[in-house]
Amino acid sequence: MISLENEFLKVAIDSKGAQLTSLFNKETGVEQLWQADPNVWAYHAPNLFPIVGGLLDNELHVDGRAYSMNRHGFARQSDFILLDSDDVHAGFSLPYCEKTLAVYPFKFDFQVLYTLIDNALRVTYKLINRDDKPVYFSVGGHPAFNVPFNAGETFEDYYLEFEVQEKLASHLLNKDGLFSGETQPVSTQNKKLYLTRDLFAQDALVFKNLQSRMVTIGSDKHDQTLSVEFPHFNYLGIWAKPGADFVCIEPWLGCADSAGEPKDIRQKENIQKVVVGHVFEASYYISI
Repeated sequence: MISLENEFLKVAIDSKGAQLTSLFNKETGVEQLWQADPNVWAYHAPNLFPIVGGLLDNELHVDGRAYSMNRHGFARQSDFILLDSDDVHAGFSLPYCEKTLAVYPFKFDFQVLYTLIDNALRVTYKLINRDDKPVYFSVGGHPAFNVPFNAGETFEDYYLEFEVQEKLASHLLNKDGLFSGETQPVSTQNKKLYLTRDLFAQDALVFKNLQSRMVTIGSDKHDQTLSVEFPHFNYLGIWAKPGADFVCIEPWLGCADSAGEPKDIRQKENIQKVVVGHVFEASYYISI
């Protein structure tokens, strides 16, 4: 376990999945990150790669061949290599190997980099093309934040505030976690989406056309907040397991398949591409 710390935050990161496991607010004494109760949801903040969401029949199609892959890809269950670390920075690497090539036929180095910058944690995804052809992939974050922040409060005391006024429409998922092609309006009040226990009864809320590039967790009962800023990500998932005391704010570059016929990875919605000799980078920020 690697620890980073400055005057505002203390964080911990596990090399398994390069997963953030603690985000401790030193000013308030509050652990902001969900602590992965295995009886509820056993992750803290998984990193999603090389896919985001579910695949039709759990199969990734590349050049006419189908490869078995579970929802959100293999990075979250892989052992990463520590590249470097100091008091406020740590970098982790997942390079391609025979095991990855068996399920994902691309040569890559996928890196997750964490850096404390004042009251914010920057999370950077870096994909280095090690192949002699373009590498196609999706990537995303899935951090879960404790809600409520403090004892004596309830989940319903909190809201998600969008950066600008949005006309929200969630793209609906079917029982298999695939897009059904339907959308459903989501109502807000003055940029705020108030949390309720039934908000995620039909799975995650998935937004594909947001103007906002920041979402803030807040409460009308106090001024403590936590914000996720995602300047490089054009899709956003918001999810909580029904009845659980957390909410996930998930910046995505990629998404689940739609119900129907399978598509080659090159035709997947919101797919990313890194050509030979190039490097991809995208960051999001968690601030208190």
